[in-house]
Amino acid sequence: MNHQRFTGAKYANIFSYLSGNQSEKYVELDEHTLALVGGVPGYLGYESVKNDQGRTIFISYWESLEAVNQWRVNSVHAKAKSMGKDFYRAYHSMLVHIEYSSEYNTQRL
Repeated sequence: MNHQRFTGAKYANIFSYLSGNQSEKYVELDEHTLALVGGVPGYLGYESVKNDQGRTIFISYWESLEAVNQWRVNSVHAKAKSMGKDFYRAYHSMLVHIEYSSEYNTQRL
């Protein structure tokens, strides 16, 4: 797990999925969207974890709903989302508002 602290995060998008067709096209689009989202003001970063059965949980962190919405309407991101059924066997995405966060021994994560 690539755990970092995302100080100031007010929103998190939790994307849970089972991998499907992980073609070269998928890899290229995934790398491209990760590079693009880094330029969105208010995007703070992400962490992800994958289990032995192929389920991945990808969490992106955001300073504001405006930042989330700016990414939501990005044309490359919209294209990637429209191809979800081609790339994943199953997926679920949700946007959550972060009320508070607490930590203990996070350097061990």
